[in-house]
Amino acid sequence: MKKICLVSSCGGHFMELMQILPAVKDYDFYIVTERNVASKINVEKYRHYYLLQQERKNLSFIFKFTFNFIISLVYVLRENPSLIITTGAGASYPTCRWGKLLGKKVIYIESFAKLNNKSVTGKMVYPFADYFLVQWPEMKEIYPNALYHGTVY
Repeated sequence: MKKICLVSSCGGHFMELMQILPAVKDYDFYIVTERNVASKINVEKYRHYYLLQQERKNLSFIFKFTFNFIISLVYVLRENPSLIITTGAGASYPTCRWGKLLGKKVIYIESFAKLNNKSVTGKMVYPFADYFLVQWPEMKEIYPNALYHGTVY
């Protein structure tokens, strides 16, 4: 049976990730996200792991990103998923990168909020994602190889 890793940062990306739960409920899955009040409430009934909450404009970003990069490898090696599904943002990048380097399939779902421009994480994951999904048909012009099947909401 396939094991699936669902990974995202907190906030809106996390809420989009939670919309995917019905599609994976019959699989062995786990969640990786940043620890905050909303994520703690929503993941406690599932197997989960936490990353440090990181913001690119914060001075502590490089340290938190480095920690997240290392701990993401630990989580991927521990769980050995065959598939990684992410809704972004930055905190999800290390899991996607490690997963791809270790031969896992990666599905990236660009944010619902992105209607006519690329997200930072989307730009980074697009070149190696096995499937890159956009939630607006207009985004196919921005990501020509992306798939559009509607929104997660």
